[in-house]
Amino acid sequence: MGAIRNVPHPFPYQGSKRQLASQIVECVPEATHRLIEPFVGSGAITLASAHLRRAEKFWLNDLHKPLARLWKAILQEPERLANLYERLWRHQRGREREFYDKVRERFNASPQPHLFLYLLARCVKAAIRYNTQGEFNNSPDNRRLGMRPESMRFNILRAAELLKNRTRVTCRDYRQVLASASPEDVVYMDPPYQGVCNTRDHRYCHGVSFHEFVSALRDLNDREIPYIVSYDGRTGDKIHGHPLPRDLNLEHLEVAVGRSTQATLLGRQHTTVESLYLSPAILARLRGVPKVFAEERDLFVTL
Repeated sequence: MGAIRNVPHPFPYQGSKRQLASQIVECVPEATHRLIEPFVGSGAITLASAHLRRAEKFWLNDLHKPLARLWKAILQEPERLANLYERLWRHQRGREREFYDKVRERFNASPQPHLFLYLLARCVKAAIRYNTQGEFNNSPDNRRLGMRPESMRFNILRAAELLKNRTRVTCRDYRQVLASASPEDVVYMDPPYQGVCNTRDHRYCHGVSFHEFVSALRDLNDREIPYIVSYDGRTGDKIHGHPLPRDLNLEHLEVAVGRSTQATLLGRQHTTVESLYLSPAILARLRGVPKVFAEERDLFVTL
C-alpha cells in the first residue's frame, strides 16, 4: 500500500511515520470519537486520520515545549506562521550557513515557533538535538534550503483546515494524557526511539522508561482503552529495542519501512520493519486484524 495522497505535512521530523501512515491508519476504527497522540511529533497519523475522516476530534501532546508551541501556532495562527517562515527562507539566500547559525542563536535565546520551523526544515535529518546546556545544536544540511515557502504555506494552511475547531494541543507527560483517555478514544503512541531514550535526550527530560511505559500500557488494558503502539523493530535478523511483553496480550504486526541503507551499502538485501502493537480493546473495536495486515503477514518473519 502506498502513501496516502494529499495529506499535508507542515514540517519534517526524524522518526516521522509519514511513510507508514497509510498502513497504521487502517488500525484506527472509522467513526472514532477522538484520536490521542501523547508523543505527537510530526502528527503524521493524526493528519492522515483527519484527511480520511477516521476521527471526530484530536488531542496532540508532546512534552517537548517548542514542538507543542509549533503545533499551537499551526492551528491558531497559520497565516502568520507561514509569513514568518517565508521571510526567514527568503532572507537566507546567498548566506545560508551564516543565516542558519543566527536563527539557531535566536531560537536558543527565545524559542519562537517560526524559528523552530525553519530549523526543522533545514537541519540534518530533521533531527532535534540539544547540548548539555539545553541549547539546540544540530547543524544545517547544506545540500538543501528547506521546504519552499509556497509548499510550506500550503501544508500549514491545509493542516490547520483539517484540524480546525476539533483539536486540543498540550505539553504534558504522556502518563497524564493517558490518565484522561476513555474507552471511546483511540490512543496512538510512537515513543522516542528506544536507543536514544535516556537522560541525554533533552526533549523528554529523563527519557521514557521501558518499565514505566509497560506499566502505563497495563493500566490502559485494565481500563479497556483502545491503543496502538509503534515501538521496536528489526533489520534482517538484527532486533532494535525491546519487544513489548507477551503478557500484555497485544497483537504484534510488522510494517515494512524499506531496504536498509547500511545493508544496501554492504551488498545485502535486508529490509527494515517496524513493530506495530494492537491492544485487545482496539482489536475488539476493529473486529480483528485489518485486512491489509492479514493479507501481507506471509511477507514477514515473526519475531
